[in-house]
Amino acid sequence: MTKGILDEKAIGRALTRIAHEIIERNKGIENCVLVGIKTRGIYIAKRLAERIEKIEGESIPVGEVDITLYRDDLTVKTKNEEPEIKGTDISTDITDKKVILIDDVLYTGRTVRAALDALIDLGRPAQIQLAVLIDRGHRELPIRPDFIGKNVPTSKSEVVEARLTEVDELDEVVILQK
Repeated sequence: MTKGILDEKAIGRALTRIAHEIIERNKGIENCVLVGIKTRGIYIAKRLAERIEKIEGESIPVGEVDITLYRDDLTVKTKNEEPEIKGTDISTDITDKKVILIDDVLYTGRTVRAALDALIDLGRPAQIQLAVLIDRGHRELPIRPDFIGKNVPTSKSEVVEARLTEVDELDEVVILQK
């Protein structure tokens, strides 16, 4: 069973609101960098950057972080499986910058923890903020987003999927039963 949560227009509205909130909280975009967590977080970061540029009239740097080697479940994988490394690409130095980390769905917090570790290995940001399209609860770590597109209470037997045009050929967020 599939239940739709956000359609294309609702995703667009949520991202526009998050863009305004990022600008407001940071009193502009000076010394700010958007960093998307691969895979879908990078596309959300690029869309936010477009919206921010329209509002502020100037561009904001965008980077991407690959958390593959920072995952805490790598030892759970079978010994024959090599993790697929997609590469981190942040062209600007994040030291003393306000980094806004971006992901599609926040669940246990483990992906964000891995991304924080990866960022700290690249430099020492002045601040790290977290923006997510969906917060579905069930945190296992003390991680709380600063910017949320939509809170979606779920059960652990459900899966929340964010589908984006760049990867999935359509924009929607759905809940599936496991």
